Amino acid sequence: MPARVSARSARSSAAVSHKASSATLNSRASATSRVSSSNIDIPEEAPENELRTQICAIFRDAQKTTATHRKLVVTLRKIHEACCYEPTRPNKSTPTDFDEADFNNEFTRCVLRVMPVKKSEGVGEKIIRFVGLFLRHANDKDNELLGEEDVDASTMPETPSTRLTTQVMEAILPLLTAKDKFVRYRSTQLISHVINSLDAIDDDLFQKLRHGLLKRIRDKEAMVRSQAVLGLGRLAGNQVEGMVNSDDSDDDVETGLLEKLLEVLQNDPSADVRRSLLVNLPILPNTLPYLLERARDQDPATRRAVYSRLLPALGDFRHLSLSMREKLLRWGLRDRDENVRKAAGRLFRERWIEDCAGVNQPEDGEQPAGAAPPSMDGLLELLERIDVVNSGVENGVALEAMKGFWEGRPDYRDAVEFDDKFWETLTAESVFIARSFNDFCRTEGNGKYESLIEEKLPEVTKLAFFLERYLNVLIEAIRKVNNQDGVEEDEDEDTVEQEFIVEQLLHIILTLDYSDEVGRRKMFALLRQTLSIPELPDEITKLTIEVLRDICAPDTAGEKEFCSVVLEAVADVHDTIVDDESAVGDGEESFHSARSEVSGDSTPTKNGKHGADTSISEEEAREKAIKEIMINMKCLHIVQCMLSNVEGTLQQNDHLVSMLNNLVVPAVRSHEAPVRERGLVCLGLCSLLDRPLAEENLTLFMHFFSKGHSALQITALQILTDILNVHGAQLLSANPALLKVYVRALRSGSKNPEVQGAATVAVCKLLLGRVVTDHDTSAELLKTLIVAYFDPSTAGNQSVRQALNYFLPVFCFSRAENQELMGSVALDALHSLYNVREGIDDDDMDVGDEMASLNTIGACLVDWTDPRKCYTPGVPMDSDKKNVNGDVHLDLARDILEKLNSNFSKDEKKVIAPLLGKLYISPASSEEKIRNLYEDVSAAVEENLLSDATSKNALYKIHVSLGKIVNQLGEQDKMSRRSGSRSVSLAPDDKTVTEDVTVVPAPPIEEEQEEDVAEDDVDTTATTVKRSEGDSLVEDLLADEEE
Repeated sequence: MPARVSARSARSSAAVSHKASSATLNSRASATSRVSSSNIDIPEEAPENELRTQICAIFRDAQKTTATHRKLVVTLRKIHEACCYEPTRPNKSTPTDFDEADFNNEFTRCVLRVMPVKKSEGVGEKIIRFVGLFLRHANDKDNELLGEEDVDASTMPETPSTRLTTQVMEAILPLLTAKDKFVRYRSTQLISHVINSLDAIDDDLFQKLRHGLLKRIRDKEAMVRSQAVLGLGRLAGNQVEGMVNSDDSDDDVETGLLEKLLEVLQNDPSADVRRSLLVNLPILPNTLPYLLERARDQDPATRRAVYSRLLPALGDFRHLSLSMREKLLRWGLRDRDENVRKAAGRLFRERWIEDCAGVNQPEDGEQPAGAAPPSMDGLLELLERIDVVNSGVENGVALEAMKGFWEGRPDYRDAVEFDDKFWETLTAESVFIARSFNDFCRTEGNGKYESLIEEKLPEVTKLAFFLERYLNVLIEAIRKVNNQDGVEEDEDEDTVEQEFIVEQLLHIILTLDYSDEVGRRKMFALLRQTLSIPELPDEITKLTIEVLRDICAPDTAGEKEFCSVVLEAVADVHDTIVDDESAVGDGEESFHSARSEVSGDSTPTKNGKHGADTSISEEEAREKAIKEIMINMKCLHIVQCMLSNVEGTLQQNDHLVSMLNNLVVPAVRSHEAPVRERGLVCLGLCSLLDRPLAEENLTLFMHFFSKGHSALQITALQILTDILNVHGAQLLSANPALLKVYVRALRSGSKNPEVQGAATVAVCKLLLGRVVTDHDTSAELLKTLIVAYFDPSTAGNQSVRQALNYFLPVFCFSRAENQELMGSVALDALHSLYNVREGIDDDDMDVGDEMASLNTIGACLVDWTDPRKCYTPGVPMDSDKKNVNGDVHLDLARDILEKLNSNFSKDEKKVIAPLLGKLYISPASSEEKIRNLYEDVSAAVEENLLSDATSKNALYKIHVSLGKIVNQLGEQDKMSRRSGSRSVSLAPDDKTVTEDVTVVPAPPIEEEQEEDVAEDDVDTTATTVKRSEGDSLVEDLLADEEE
C-alpha cells in the first residue's frame, strides 16, 4: 500500500470536504427522526449496496462479543483503506467502487443505529467500545502511513480517520439534546468514549464536544450526567488557562471547565456521577483537596473508590500533609461500611508500606510483580509518617491501622524480631511496633498467635528492668524541664517521646502473665516505687495503678493489699511536698494538707502555723499555695484511679474509709475549685461502693448540678446516673427532686447544649437498661426525650439528635412493655410539640426547615409503636409477623378518640385524626378491646365526629378494619355455639353488609395516604353516602330481628 494518497483519493477527499456536511446532515436527520422524537424530516435512504452489507456484517458480529473486536477492527480497517487509498494489490473481494464518503456515511449510519438502545442492553456497550477501538486503530494506522511527511506538531494532520471521526461526532452532537433519555445517554457515552480513546482531537471539534458535554452535566438523568463527566474529565486534563468559556451557565460569571466539574463533584445528587468524576478528574494541586474530601461522601462505593483507586493512583503518600494522612486513615478505618474499612486497611499495609520501603509501585491497573521482602526500616518510617506519638494513644487510629497490618502481612509477623538491642534503643515507633504486635497476638485469632508472644517477647523480669531504665530517663527529663525557665522545643518533644515509650511499655506489661513469682515481685516493687514519684504524668499513673491491680490477687485480700499500696504511695507523694516546704510535722496524718485548705478563708498558705512563716513574701506564698494545690490534685488523681479499679464494699475496707475521711471529704469542702471538683469525682466513686454513702450525698450531688458550671453539671449528672445504675432506681423514687434534675437538664436546650447532650445519654441508659421502672417516672422522662428529639432548639445539638436517633427505635422495638409506654405518652408528646410549633414565630425562622411536620412526627410515633416490629422471643426479626398482639395500637386508637372528643382545637384534631388510618389492627389482639374500640369508632362515625376529608377517611379505614375482625369473631362464636346473643345471630347478615361497604371507601383511603385534599373532598361524598346506606341497612335488619 502506498504511503501517499492517490490522485483519485485526493479528489475523493476534496469531494468529501464539500459534500460531507450535506451527507452528514441527511444521515443525521434520518437517524434522529427514527431514534428520537425530534422534528427532523426523514430523507430517503440510499439503496442497499455491497459496502453496506460488509460493514453491517462487521457491526453485527461486534455486538455479539468483545473477544473478536480486534479481529473485526482489522477487517473494517482494510475496507476503510480500500475506500480511501489506492490499493497496491487489488483484491476482488474488496469493494473498489466506493470512495471515502461512502464508507463514512455507511459507518455513521451503523453508529446511529445504536443510539436508541436502552442502558440495560449490553449490545450498546459493545458497539460503542468497538467504535472507539476502530477509530483509535484507524488513527494509528493513518499516522504510520503519514510517516515523516508532516513533522509540525503544532497542527493536527488531516487524515481519512480524522475526517471520519469528525463526521461521526458531527452526526452525534445534535442527539445530545434529544428528548429520548436513552438517545442522550448513548450519544453522550459514545462521545465520551471516543474522547478517552483518541490521543488528539481537532481544535474546532474539541470546542464543540466540550460545549455539548457541558450542557449534559445538568441533564435530569443521572446516567447521562455520569457519561458526560467521563468525557469532560479527559478534556479538563488538557485544559489551558484562559480558555474561552461556554455560555451554558446562567450566570454572567465565567468559570473554567475544571471549576464546573469540581462543583458537580461536590453537589451532584447521583453517586455514580460523583464517582465517575472522582476517578477521571486529573490529580492536580487545586483538585486534590476536592477529590480527597470524597472520603466523607455519603455513598459507600464512592468512599471506597477513594482508597482503592484514587490514593493508589496518587503515588507516594508522603506528598500528602501529615494532617491529611491522619484524617484519611481515620476516616477509612472507622468507616461504617466494611468494604471501605477493608480498602483503607489494604492501602495502609500494601501501598503505604511499600512507599516507605522504597519499592517501585506498578502502574494503575497493573498487577504487582511480587511481594517485597519485609523492611523494618520502612515500617518504622511509616509509623513516623503518621505521627504515631499522637495517633498511637488510646482511641488513636494507629492501633487500628497496625491491627489490620499484622493481620494482613504474615511476612512481617514472621520477620519482626525483639532482641536485646531492640529494647535498649527504643523509639516511639519501635516501641509501638512491639505494643501493637503484642495486642494483636493476644486478642486476635483465638489464641493461635500466642506462640509468637512466647517466642519473641522477653520475660517479665527483663521487661521490668527495661521499664525501670526508661522511667528514670523520663523522670530526669521532666525534672530538667521543670527546673528550666525557658524550655526548648526539642527538649519538650523529647520528653513527650519518652513519656510515650513508657506508656507503651506499661500497655505491654498490663497483658503479661505473672505466674513467675520472681518477675511479679520485681515488677510490683518497681511500680510501687514509681507511683510515689510526684512528677509522674497522669496517664502513666493510671496505667501503673492498673498494672498493680492486675498483679495483686483478684480476691478481697488482694484488693485490700492493692489499696494499702496505693495509699502508701499517696502518703509518699504528699510527704514530698511537705519535705520540700521544710515544714515541721505536727503529728497530723499525711492528709492534713488537704484538710488545711478549709481552715482559711482563701487560698491555704498555712500562715498561722508558725510565726516564722509570716515573714515570707506574697509571691512565695502564692507559689507555695499553687504547689500545694498541685500535690493535692496529684493525690486525688491517684485515688481516683485506684477507686476505678476497686469493686468491694467500702465499709469492709479500712484503707478506703480512712482515705474517704482524710482526703476525699476535705477535698470536697475545699475552697479551690479544681481540688473540689476532683474530690467530687472521688466521692462519687466511693458512693458506688457504699449505698448509705450514696443516699447521704445525693443532695450534695444535686447541689453541685444546680450551682455548678457546665463541666461540673455534666460530672454531677454522670455521678448520679452511675449511682442509679449501681444501687437501683429506688433512690429516684425516694428523692422526687432527682427526677427534676434530669428533666431540667433535658430541657436546658440552647443554654447548655453539652449538659443536654450528657443528660440525654444518661436518661437513655436508665430507660434502656430498665433501671427506671416506675411508670410515671419513665413516662415523664420518655415524653421529655421525644419532645427534645423533634424540638427545633436541638437541631444544632448533634449529640442529642444522634443519641435519640439510635435510642428511640431500639427502646421501642426491644420490648413490648416499652412500646406500651411509648403509646401511653405519644399523644401527650405530640400535643407538646404542637404547642412548640405554634409558638415558633415564622419571622424568626423557617418552621419547615427547623422542625419536622406534625404529620411526620405522628407517623414516627405510630411506627415506633407498631407491634409487628417489636422483638418477640423465639421469633426471627425478619419473619412476617401478621398475627401479633396489637393491643398497643388499640390503646393508642382509644386515646386518639378521647382526644378527638375533648376540647382540642380543630387544627390539632386534624393532626391526630389521620393517625387512626396508620394504625395496625391485628386479629390476634384482645377480643374485648377490639369490640370496645369498634363500638367507640362506630359511635364516632354515626356522630360525624370529624369534618375534614382526610380525617374522615382515616376514621372509615379503621372502622372497616375493625368491622371485618368483629364479624370474624362473631362468625366464630356462631360456629362454636348455635344459640347465642342477638348480636351473634346477626353476624352473617352483618358481615355481608360490611363487606359491601368496605369496597367503596377503598379509593379515598388510598388517596388519603397521598394527602391529596382536593381529590379526597370529591371521594368523601361517595364514601359518606355509602356508609350511611350501610348503617341504615344494619338498623333495618336489627329491627326485623326484634319483631
